[in-house]
Amino acid sequence: MPAPRLVHLTTTDISLELLLGPQLSAFVEAGYDVVGVSAPGPFVEQIEARGVRHVPLANATRAMAPHKDLLALNELRSLFKDLRPAIVHTHNPKPGLYGRMAAKAAKVPCIVNTVHGLYALPDDRLAKRSVVYTLERIASTCSDAELVQNPEDLTTLRDTLKMPRSKLSLLGNGVDMSRFASADDRDGRRARVRAELGASDDTVVVGAVGRMVLEKGYAELFEAWDRLRADLPQAMLVVVGPDDDDKADSVPRELVDRARATGVKFLGMRSDVEDLYCGFDVYVLASHREGFPRSAMEAAAGGLPIIATDIRGCRQVVADGQTGLLVPVRSPEGLERALRDLVGDDDRRRTMGQAAAVRALQEFDQQRVIDLTLLTYRKLLLKAGLPLPTPVAAP
Repeated sequence: MPAPRLVHLTTTDISLELLLGPQLSAFVEAGYDVVGVSAPGPFVEQIEARGVRHVPLANATRAMAPHKDLLALNELRSLFKDLRPAIVHTHNPKPGLYGRMAAKAAKVPCIVNTVHGLYALPDDRLAKRSVVYTLERIASTCSDAELVQNPEDLTTLRDTLKMPRSKLSLLGNGVDMSRFASADDRDGRRARVRAELGASDDTVVVGAVGRMVLEKGYAELFEAWDRLRADLPQAMLVVVGPDDDDKADSVPRELVDRARATGVKFLGMRSDVEDLYCGFDVYVLASHREGFPRSAMEAAAGGLPIIATDIRGCRQVVADGQTGLLVPVRSPEGLERALRDLVGDDDRRRTMGQAAAVRALQEFDQQRVIDLTLLTYRKLLLKAGLPLPTPVAAP
C-alpha cells in the first residue's frame, strides 16, 4: 500500500525549513510521503535532505499582488490534481487562503490549515477586520480542520467568525528543545559568539532576531537604544535577521545606517541562532503583531530574560515580571524603561532567565505540536476511509 501523500504549502522555502523542518521530518518518520510546495530558494536542498520532495510554485509571492495570488490558486489546483494527495496542509496567511480553496477545487480528501496568527486583531480598524475576517471565514469553509496556534485567535475564530467548534483545535507552538536545553559547551559557544561581537565579560549584549521589517518594531527599538546608550556604555545591541525587500514595510536603509552609526551591530541572516542566544544577556522583541513568536520561545529556551510588546503571541510566551517584561506596543519609552531595568540589574536578568528556561521546557516543546498534528491527520484519514501510514522502522 503506497504511503499517504501529505502536501505542506507555504509561500517560501525558508518557512518549510526553518519553521516546519523538524515537523516535516517527523511526518516522514510517521510514514507519510511528504511533499513541500513553495517558491524555490536556497533552502530546497535542506528540505529534500529530510526526505521531503520539493515542488516549486511559480506564482507564490509575499508581496501584495492579487493577480499573482489568482495565478497561484490556479497553479495549485492543477498541481493538486496531478499529485493526488490524501492531505493538503496550508500555512501562512496567503497560502492559507488560496491553498485551501485550490485543494477544495481539486477534491483533496483532507484539508488542514494552521492559523499562525490572524492578520487582524480585535482592536484593528473595522475595515481591516472586515476584509481579513471575511476572507478567513470563506477559506475556512474549504478545510476539514483548523489548527490554531494562539488561544486569542481561537476565541476570535469561534466567537466572532462563528467557525464550527468541531473544526478548531488549539495547536500552540514549539521549538526543538534539544537545540537549546543542553548545557554542553554552552560556555564555549558563549565565548565564541562574544569574541565575534567584540563583547567583553562586562558587556551586556541585547539581542533581537527577526526579519528587517518595521512590523518587528525596529524603529521604536532603535529610538529607545539611541536614548539610553550614553547612560549605559556597557550595553551592546545586536540585530539578527535578513532584509525583506519584498515587503512594503521593509526597514529603510537610512534607518539601518543611522543605527549602525550609533554602534548597533547587524549580523544579517544566520543559521546558528542557538549559538547566538548563548552570547546574549537579554532578548528583545518589539513587534506590532505576532501569532506565537518562535524567536521568543527560542530565547526562553536559551535561558534569556525577554523584553517584548504586550500583544497577542508575546503574552503567551512572556510571563510579565517573571520571565521578562511586557511593554506597550509602538512605545520607545516603554522599551527604554525595560532595557534600563534589565541591563542594569545582573541578578534580575539571571533570575528571569532561569524562570524562562523552566517555562520553555514545560510549555514550548515542539513534540506536542507534532503529536497533535499527527492525531489530526489520523482522524481525518479514518473519517475519509483512507489508509493510514506505516511508520518508518528505525535503522
